[in-house]
Amino acid sequence: MKEILQDASREELDALCAEMGEKKFRADQLYRGLMQGKKISEIPGLSKEFRARLAERFEDEPVRIREVFRSSDGTEKYLFELADGNLVEGVLMSYKYGKTQCVSTQVGCRMNCAFCASGLNGLVRNLTAGEILSQILVVNARAGGGVEKRAVTNVVLMGSGEPLDNYDNTVRFLKNVTAAGGICISARNISLSTCGLVPKMYDLAEEGVPVNLTVSLHSPTDEERERIMPVAKAYKIADILKACDHYFKKTGRRYIFEYSLIAGENADAAHAERLISILKGRPCHVNLIRLNEVKEKNLRGISEKDAYRFLGLLEKGGLSATLRRQIGADIGGACGQLRAGYIEKNAEGTGETCPE
Repeated sequence: MKEILQDASREELDALCAEMGEKKFRADQLYRGLMQGKKISEIPGLSKEFRARLAERFEDEPVRIREVFRSSDGTEKYLFELADGNLVEGVLMSYKYGKTQCVSTQVGCRMNCAFCASGLNGLVRNLTAGEILSQILVVNARAGGGVEKRAVTNVVLMGSGEPLDNYDNTVRFLKNVTAAGGICISARNISLSTCGLVPKMYDLAEEGVPVNLTVSLHSPTDEERERIMPVAKAYKIADILKACDHYFKKTGRRYIFEYSLIAGENADAAHAERLISILKGRPCHVNLIRLNEVKEKNLRGISEKDAYRFLGLLEKGGLSATLRRQIGADIGGACGQLRAGYIEKNAEGTGETCPE
């Protein structure tokens, strides 16, 4: 596989063009074209010779949309194909305040959380910063957005993979996607979800990119959390809370806990009381999620009525909490479901796909 030009910062593109004997305005053309989601071969104004030299070294199209799946609620889910043939997925969700895109940071995942399809086939490889960014660039272009007026207004790093397990590429992506002159999405409009890699949470606080930190908690006790999240054997809830407090002190951003409601595991009154006892008074918010069931995982979600009952207990106990709107369930909305289903179908030789 060739290099990914979208990995480069604006300053690095200036240096590249100088190295290739091109004038600085070529870097301007190149950067603008990339930020518009264009292939290198599609960027206007580049000389034939310059384009040929770029083609020798860089992938023309590092990420392309292979399939589009539309939900009855308007959500779109994308199966992205990378230049080496690997697949990742993403989701575009519409809200009153704009469109939020969920992006992947790894092909597969090695965290192996019990409720998630991303880790069904283990970790294949990390995505580069440019491959993460290109997911946004191609979807933004598809949705009619550009550089000055983006169609994608918010980003969540909650797709396949653990962002902090791909730390260097994730941070480079965050710095490039928030850079002035590019697609320039504000750090305040970006959320990064981690299963709780504590040392990397401390590192992220020092990077100067104050994104919204979201931690997958899913249980108020270490023993129960270990059953559904193997990473909990290494990092305890007390350690996570200390890291979150440090992040708040460094960035001023309150942190968010994701909590998937799983029948028979973590969704009764006793769990609500325990959650209140460890989180009350902290600068945090709890985002409750009705489990998007994965058939290979044998876990069940709870009813909407029971989910709202759990939410009411948290609110009565003084926690800031919401129940996430359930979207995209009819198109495999949970992380990794689309990729896993595609791999399974092709392994069986059916070749079935879902048309746009």
